[in-house]
Amino acid sequence: MKNRLGKTPLHWAFCLFLATLPAPMRAQTLADVVLVHGKVWTENPQQPEAEAVAILGNRIAGVGSSAEMLQLAGPGTKVIELGGKRVLPGFNDAHVHFIDGGSGLASVQLRDASSQAEFGRRIAGFAKTQPKGAWILQGNWDHEKWVPAQLPNHQLIDDVTADNPVFVYRLDGHMALANALAMKLAGVTRDTTDIPGGVIVRDADGNPTGVFKDAAVALIERVIPPMTAQQMTAAIVAGEKYAAENGVTSIQDLPGSTTDMHSAATFRAYETMWREGRLTVRISRGQRLLDWKRLADVGVITGLGNDTLRVGGLKSFADGALGSTTAWFFQPYSDSPNTSGIASDELVHSEAMYADMKGGDLAGLQLITHAIGDRANNTILNMYERLEKEDGPRDRRWRIEHAQHLLRSDIPRFASLHVVASMQPYHCIDDGRWAEKRIGSERIKTTYAFRSLLDSGATLAFGSDWPVAPMVPLMGIYAATTRRTLDGKNPEGWVPEQKITVAEAVHAYTFGSAYAEGEETVKGWLAPGKLADLVVLSKDIFHIDPIEIENTSVELTVFNGKIIYQRQPAPRLE
Repeated sequence: MKNRLGKTPLHWAFCLFLATLPAPMRAQTLADVVLVHGKVWTENPQQPEAEAVAILGNRIAGVGSSAEMLQLAGPGTKVIELGGKRVLPGFNDAHVHFIDGGSGLASVQLRDASSQAEFGRRIAGFAKTQPKGAWILQGNWDHEKWVPAQLPNHQLIDDVTADNPVFVYRLDGHMALANALAMKLAGVTRDTTDIPGGVIVRDADGNPTGVFKDAAVALIERVIPPMTAQQMTAAIVAGEKYAAENGVTSIQDLPGSTTDMHSAATFRAYETMWREGRLTVRISRGQRLLDWKRLADVGVITGLGNDTLRVGGLKSFADGALGSTTAWFFQPYSDSPNTSGIASDELVHSEAMYADMKGGDLAGLQLITHAIGDRANNTILNMYERLEKEDGPRDRRWRIEHAQHLLRSDIPRFASLHVVASMQPYHCIDDGRWAEKRIGSERIKTTYAFRSLLDSGATLAFGSDWPVAPMVPLMGIYAATTRRTLDGKNPEGWVPEQKITVAEAVHAYTFGSAYAEGEETVKGWLAPGKLADLVVLSKDIFHIDPIEIENTSVELTVFNGKIIYQRQPAPRLE
């Protein structure tokens, strides 16, 4: 339909969009890229679905029918024929450890080692490829895959790693195994005492077995040489490739522990790559809560930066992890009744931790807290509530990372306190293999309580915790909607009453994650003026059995208006 001047409504909408652009881009009146004949899920409540998208520069220029978007195309426009494929906003992984993940891609792979013997063989094989003295790190082993599910010890690998110190992590990142050489270099002996918030696992005679939990990992980490700038760059490049292949266009990169001393070097590596135009993923880099004053003293607040690289919030820790029996509960573990887990090395000094939280909050820095056990979650919610009472309500975007095991009475508090539940659904189908033996049949009912949290009005932000879990949002959506555990023993879903819909899971991986980092005005949905990040899928995940999402792949990833990944066979270009 045209008006008296012969112009269509689309023309005027496009003109309004152009007015928002920098002068060099306003001179261009045709789109660079148009994707047509697809099924576009916009996350825009005013226009939930469409058929086509037009892109100008790094922004969405229009969303509508194919005929409408082709009006914006000219001789130089790249037209992508989607052939009915599903389009989503680019995925935003709300919780990763990007450098660790990228460097881990080049290290020994232990995640699927099915026994202690296989664990030892893989480390032995990898050690043969390494120069003498080189550290063997990462690994991501999972003793719950072994029969029996016993922790490893250093004797398993000492003979095959005599020339290489080893410190390989369990996949949850809260426990690691050192070989004898690593412990020798760190000066760890039977006389070494435990430190607050950590555990040195010992044998019957009191000797360290090589396993260190939570804060105790610092005893070994302190002697590991820091990554060089070249190693960091290589890790980022590897991570970017992996992200693009899985449709991830934004990440929220968080410190992995209170002992993470590399935040400055990490941010510097990101900044160098940004200045060189080499970043192909948007990064919000979190800092440690312990560093709040350093940031506040120079006036840094959460969100400082640009569309590609920003300063994230302050990450702190309340406890450990379920797999390491260091998640902090009110009641003892069912399979380890001698412990209820442990508070973190920060939370054991609760008033000092609260003072840091208050200082960071008053300085305009977002609070992001790791909490897994029900007691840890309850304690952090109490601290957040106390802060609001003392300092007054405002839009803070507080977050709890994992929010894994909750008291029923704490579930509605996420909404009432405006706390984002930043969760990693893949953990549900992984931990669900063995969680009940650890905490019993009653406590699992509020484990990964996606449905209950949403129904209470909470905001969910989804991520992976990569390298703890794969950075594959489609598998996260599969996990949240089916809750079918990896061992195949729960075909109808583990704690099935906590399933959510595909639309709800996609929202948590796009708009919800953007909201969690305070960027929902520019990304997480497809509308004119928003950042041109989107993903094309091989199947329409809204109209297939959610079980089939596991077999769905990313066909095309667009970041900042440019195609950065194209699967073969690809959508036809015209």
